[in-house]
Order: sequence, then C-alpha cells, then structure tokens
Amino acid sequence: MGKEKYEESSSDEEVNSSSDVVEASSDEEVESSSDEVEASSDDVESSEDESSSDNEKVEESDSSEDEVAPRNTVGDIPLVEWHKDEEHIGYDIKGRKIKKQPRKDKLASFIEGADDPKNWRKIYDEYNDEEIELTKDEIKIIQRVISGRTPHAEVNPYEDYVDWFEYEDKGHPLSNAPEPKRRFIPSKWEQKRVANLVRKIRAGLIKVSDQNKEEEHNVYSLWTDDTDSVENKKRGGYVPAPKPKLPGHEEAYNPPVEYIPTAEEINSYELMYEEDRPKFIPRRYLNYRSVPAYDKGVKESFDRCLDQYLCPRTRKKRINIDPESLKPKLPSRKDLRPYPTTCYLEYRGHMGPVNCISVDPSGQWLASGSTDGTARVWEIETGRCLKIWEVGEVARQICWNPSPDRPILAVVLEYDVLLLNSGMGDIDIQTKMKELLHISEPGATEDAGDSKSAVTWIQHEKHDGIRMKHFKAVSSIEWHFKGDYFTTVVPSGDSKAILLHQLSKKHSETPFRKLGIPVTAVFHPSKKKFFVATKKFVHVYDLSKVEKIQKLETGVREISSISIHPGGENIIVGSKEGKMCWFDLELSTRPYKTLKVHSKDITRVTFHRTYPLFASASDDCTAYVFHSTVYSDLNQNPLIVPLEILRGHKPEHGRGVLDCKYHPRQPWLFTAGADSIIKLYCH
Repeated sequence: MGKEKYEESSSDEEVNSSSDVVEASSDEEVESSSDEVEASSDDVESSEDESSSDNEKVEESDSSEDEVAPRNTVGDIPLVEWHKDEEHIGYDIKGRKIKKQPRKDKLASFIEGADDPKNWRKIYDEYNDEEIELTKDEIKIIQRVISGRTPHAEVNPYEDYVDWFEYEDKGHPLSNAPEPKRRFIPSKWEQKRVANLVRKIRAGLIKVSDQNKEEEHNVYSLWTDDTDSVENKKRGGYVPAPKPKLPGHEEAYNPPVEYIPTAEEINSYELMYEEDRPKFIPRRYLNYRSVPAYDKGVKESFDRCLDQYLCPRTRKKRINIDPESLKPKLPSRKDLRPYPTTCYLEYRGHMGPVNCISVDPSGQWLASGSTDGTARVWEIETGRCLKIWEVGEVARQICWNPSPDRPILAVVLEYDVLLLNSGMGDIDIQTKMKELLHISEPGATEDAGDSKSAVTWIQHEKHDGIRMKHFKAVSSIEWHFKGDYFTTVVPSGDSKAILLHQLSKKHSETPFRKLGIPVTAVFHPSKKKFFVATKKFVHVYDLSKVEKIQKLETGVREISSISIHPGGENIIVGSKEGKMCWFDLELSTRPYKTLKVHSKDITRVTFHRTYPLFASASDDCTAYVFHSTVYSDLNQNPLIVPLEILRGHKPEHGRGVLDCKYHPRQPWLFTAGADSIIKLYCH
C-alpha cells in the first residue's frame, strides 16, 4: 500500500511540475485531482497496472491494428457546414446514423465543468461528437512534446555510437586488387552486336520508325509572291494588317456642337483636293432610328479588303537607342570664338538690290555692285562711300584683284567685263595702273576654225579702264591668286564657255572644251589647279597639262556656288535646293558631309582666309556661320560645327541675301541683300 501511495504522489508531483506548460491546468485543479485519485479505488487499481507496466520495457509496434478506427466514416468533410441542418453527424461502419448529442448552452457547460474536478482532462471530438477524457500517460506525452522532449521517456536520442566494424586482423575495409584490363578496352562482343544491327538496318531487315519526328508545317506569307518564298521561310512570322481607326465623337448620331461643321466650312471642303477633303462630315439626328444607312460603307469595306490583300508589309526591327547617344559630341561655341554674331554697321546708298560685294586685300575698302547700274567703293570702318561708277547696266559680279600692288576692280555686266582703276595707292602705283589699263589698239582673240572672236579688248574712255566685250552673256569672274590671270564663265558659250585671260598681255584663250553648261569656275589658292562647276558635277583640271584629273559628284539638283579652302584640299559646294556639300579631295569624289541648312536657294558660300570659318547665304534672308577645322593628320576627319544664324535682311521679290564675303584679316562677315543694304557682322 505504501508503494502505491509513493507512486501516486510521484505522479502528482510530476503533474504539478508541468502546470506552467499545460494551459488548461491550475494548481487547485491538480490538488483536487490528486485527492480524487487517492479516494478512488478504481484509480488505485489502474495505478498498480501502470506501476507494473513502468517496470517492464516498452515495446513499440508499427502495426495499424493498435490504432482505434474512428466511429464516424464520412471522411474529411466540413461537418459544421454540411450537417448543420441535419439530426446526425454521419454514419458508422455499419451504415447507421450517428445522432447528434444534445447541445448545452455555455452557462450550463461552465457550471458543470466547475463542479467536475476532471473537467480539465476532457476534450471535445467534433468529428465523432463525443467528449474524450485524457489518461495520465497521454498527459505525460503531451507535456513532454510541449517541453521539446521525446514523447516516450524510455527513448534516449543521445545514445553512444556503437561502431559495428571489426578492426582486428583487417588490413583495409575495401579490396586493394587492381582494376581488370577489360574495363579499359571496348568490348568486342558489343562491337559485333552493333555491326550486326547496322548490317540489318542497311539491308532493310530492321526499319527505324519515324514516330518521334514532328510534321513540318509549310509556313508562307500571304502578302508576297512565290519569288520571295525562300526568303520568307528564313524570315518566318506573320505580319498582321494594321487596324482601322476606331470611331470617335464625330461619328456619333448626336455629336457635340463643336464637331458639327458650319455651312461655310462645308463649302470650303468642296474647294479642297479630294485627298485633303475629310472622309466623313458629322451630322446630328434626333434619335438612333433616324440615322440612314452609310452610303460609303460598301466602298470602304471593299477598299479595306484591297488594302489587306494587295498592300505588302515588312517587319522592321526596332532598336532601342538613346537619342542623346546619336548626337555628335561637338565643342562648346564659347571655345570656338571669335566669329560674327551681331550686326555692327550698315552701308546704305544703292537704290536697288545689291548683287555682289568684294573686299580689298588690305581689308580697308569694300566694293559693291547693284541692279541700279552703279558700282561703289566703301570705307569699311566708317561706312563712307568713296567712289561711284555709273556703269549703266546691272552689275552681276564684282571682284578685287588679290595683288596689293594692283588695286583693280573687275565688274561683270551682261556681255561686258570692266577692269577699273579704283584710285587707291600712292603715285607710283597709280602710274603703273594707268600703263597696265591702257590699250593702244583694240585686240581680239581668234580661234582656229571660227571667225567669230570670243573676247574683244577695248579701251574704256569714260572710266579710264578696259572693256572686254564677250560674244555672249557672262555669269562670273575670278582672279588668280597672283593677280595677273583671271577667268570668266559664259554658260551658253559651248566650247568657249570657260575663258582664261592674262592682264599684262591683254590676251584670252579657251583651253577647255566639251564642258557642258558651266556655272562658275575658280583657281586653286596655291597650286596649278582649276575647278569648273557645272550643274551637278565639279571638274578639277591640271593647268600645266591642261587635262582633267578629277570629277566630283555632288548629288544635288543644281550647283549655285563653290569655294576652296585656303589649304586647297577641301571645297564646299552650295546648291539651289538649300544643301551644302563638303568635299575632301584626298578622301573621295563623293561628299564627305552634306548639310541641309537653308529652306531656299543658296546664293553664295565662302571660306575665311585665316580663321577656321566658312559661311553660306540664301534667299531665305539668313546667313549661316560655321566653324571648320581641317587637321594635318589625314586619319582625322574635318570638324564642322554650326555656330550662328545671322538675320536682318528683308525679302524683296522672293530674294533674300544675294552675296556674302569675309574680311581678309578679321572674323567679320559682309552680307549683301535684295533690300539694297550691305551689313557688317562682327564678333
């Protein structure tokens, strides 16, 4: 009996020690339960069985026969929802209904639980609708699981490792025998077997099935013909037709007022071209039933079908590139100063458009020619007009002699070229000029096989100069850099279109034949080369051999002006479509760069003699200033940077800026406009 009480007290102490783990138990409930255990004889007997079983070794079994099958056999279903309105909760193994137990309210269940000392051991099984009372072993198992130990006290998870291998009289746990040779050479029996199979497959005795091969679908494009079938197979893919525009507010039967055109707008539609006329004119109706049938519905559907059937389409790959990365990295304009930016001075006096201007080599005087029949010389710094020649005709072009010792002006009229003494220089220079511009007898240039002379040299008594009469109209004149030779261009002269003249000998010749229709001609600034520009090409000639050495293809509609870089290896060409082409003679016969800068015809392009600048003038009343650096390293391309757009001239009869020239020493630009004004732009 003492042994039984000792076991009971030990079990009670174990329950009390785990009261902080099990939430449902308390100190008072544990004490009342221990008293109940001592008073009950049934519990004593059960404790004897438990004490006897503790002494024995626990045997575990994995058999499913030890598990008690559930009373309810309905399976894993939501009982509360499915049997909420039923009198039973399921069926037993024999198919009989399991009746629901009468439900107790919460107050009655609380009172009953307070009176029952074993209430803390009970749990409710919702699946079988019954209360289950936990045994002491089950409580112990729960307490051990909660405390993080193994469910059974007899199991030790940290037992000592038992080495099962016997090391005595063992040299090595594995075999030290070397690998046989047959493992390193191919098997001759497998080789014979494979050769036998190959022989049977070739003889047709064994047929290989093609079940694993997928059928190849013949993909073709609906919008191309058979000639592109191979390319279409390589390209693949279907290009869907573009979807038509969805109807908007104007297609509504009762559109807003701002979408309905007035009578004046409808009348203006009739004056438009058919392609510019709106396809649909919105109208307002009171209700949807009043809307008539669309008269163009069938035609538009037919046109849509034609577009889908006949319109070819191609798939283009879109490349995601940052637009900023495509912009060239140009230096700052502040680093490229000086260059002309603002209008500093205006030269007024001409009564008509100023067609041409030219700057003296010393940079002190400016000459101009106009449609009012006069040629003038201006002082650049003050704007004062020093001299006026009444030539009586339209001055098409004017040009200073580049030699400082020969202050001669060449003025191009319609059929004549006047060589005038400007009156600049000291007495010795003026004496030489009078001798140079004096002709004792009229001279004419005779060509073999042609009785008509191309040029006649005549003394001009009125202006004390020389008058060169051409057989047809002259368009331009250019001096050689030494000042003795000059050239004139006669566009309609056929084989006599390009004329070379020598001032000292009063002699003219036509060395070039079969040029087409020339526009202008210039000399190379340092070499014996000659450039002739026709409407689409620029021909380069060697003057010493009188032969063509190069032909430049501009790709423009019609050339209007050309200019040679002071270095002589680069030229710019202006066209009548607003494009400007830069040529590198050592690089290619095609333009290195084409610039679309003006909206109208380019009238003049010019280089600066000392500064890395060039400019272009156009009929859109603007002049563009560019920076141009030509490097001595042939592997480095020229640097072209747009700097400034100069405005200020007013248009007259569709013409704007007619000519532009740079100052020979300063970064100044002169522009001559159709508004009879000459402007000086400085930095």
